[in-house]
Amino acid sequence: MTTAANPPHATRSAIGALILTGVIATAAASVATVAVAAAGHAAGISLGVGDDTIPLSGFGLLTAAFSLVGVLLAVLLARFARRPRRTFVLVTVVLTALSLVPDLLIDAAAATKALLILTHLVAAAIVVPALARRLAA
Repeated sequence: MTTAANPPHATRSAIGALILTGVIATAAASVATVAVAAAGHAAGISLGVGDDTIPLSGFGLLTAAFSLVGVLLAVLLARFARRPRRTFVLVTVVLTALSLVPDLLIDAAAATKALLILTHLVAAAIVVPALARRLAA
């Protein structure tokens, strides 16, 4: 019996572990971004953007939605990419950087922009490494 050193595609158990890790990281990132936003708001930073105010729940919901997109990306790369970890990290770094652009351009105070950027970075710092560790090099 022989086994391949680097199987071309992830196994079902590896995909299941990746999804579970992703769901846990998504929940952790959602809680963390709400906590960061709440701490910033408690410190006097406005959550106002234009004429609207971002509700705290919005931080958690959007973090969860986009983190789950990241989980889907990781699953697809685990299945189809030759170097899933490297590809995932490169793509998510670019996507994280792009996610900061709207924060820089919105009609909001500088402190609000900084807080929004911080929440993006906190979420990425939780989700990206958790998923990357589960992907084959």
